[in-house]
Amino acid sequence: MPLLAIQSLVVEYYTLKAVVKAVDRVSLSVEKGETLGLVGESGCGKSTLGLSAIRLVPSPGRIVSGSVALEGIDVVNCSEDEIRRVRGKRVGYIFQDPMTSLNPVKNIGDHFVEMIRTHEPKVSREDALKRAQDILERLGIARERIHDFPHQFSGGMRQRVMIGLALALNPRLLIADEPTTSLDVIVEAQIVELLKRLKESLKLTLILITHNIGLVAETADRVAVMYAGRLVELGETRGLFENPLHPYTQALLNSVPNITKKGQVLSWIPGAPPDLAEPPPGCLYHPRCSFAFDRCRKEEPLLMKHGNSEVACHLYDRR
Repeated sequence: MPLLAIQSLVVEYYTLKAVVKAVDRVSLSVEKGETLGLVGESGCGKSTLGLSAIRLVPSPGRIVSGSVALEGIDVVNCSEDEIRRVRGKRVGYIFQDPMTSLNPVKNIGDHFVEMIRTHEPKVSREDALKRAQDILERLGIARERIHDFPHQFSGGMRQRVMIGLALALNPRLLIADEPTTSLDVIVEAQIVELLKRLKESLKLTLILITHNIGLVAETADRVAVMYAGRLVELGETRGLFENPLHPYTQALLNSVPNITKKGQVLSWIPGAPPDLAEPPPGCLYHPRCSFAFDRCRKEEPLLMKHGNSEVACHLYDRR
């Protein structure tokens, strides 16, 4: 049984203009111990899908249909008390921007104490602080900095603090949402190495949400590609990078510099993602796709098996 199983999930946001499907009938599973990379352009639904795993979709959004099962727990329909026990203890979540995720008027120790004692009220403040110091030390932060405030840390250090908070309750699943955003390349590499090391030493399952294709290539076992709220390709990392199937996946990879390719000419994806308040008919990618034909403009492609991968594209549907 997979650690996390998502089936036909639909998440909608309600605006004055229209109802927007941020996640549209997405199905995928994550096996224990694996790293799944979730990639796509900004606004494609990656973060909403990650937040759905802990039922933390922000208002005015909500899960409309489908299921999310975490180790047998029905995340969508369980009680508020039960979902609070899932967050932190079963699933750790690293949010996108550590500067806005951390409370500026609380020192780092207070963040850890609140997290630990909320879920484990029998733990004393002193023991919670000691546990926090042990975690920070493991992350390369001096123990005495437990009393410092978020503004006293660099961006990379704040991200380490966020990772520590996500791991404070020894979760089985870690969801990292753009963990290297706004970091320079050297600090980014340090954070990536830290995540890889922690995953191995703590035997974690990791979902890495990012638009950084290179980061996924380096860390993920499998890759899920999202476009406009839908899953368009899913496969093992090596196979997907060597033989991308969906035209969108191909375009993403062709827009990234590759030092192994001599004379590579970088390309770009024309146009812009569709307005999900008024989505086009058929395949949502067809207005930007150089392979589109009549069927693409009329009929939505379904995710189907093709070799060792799954792809939602009429190019591979022989019906």
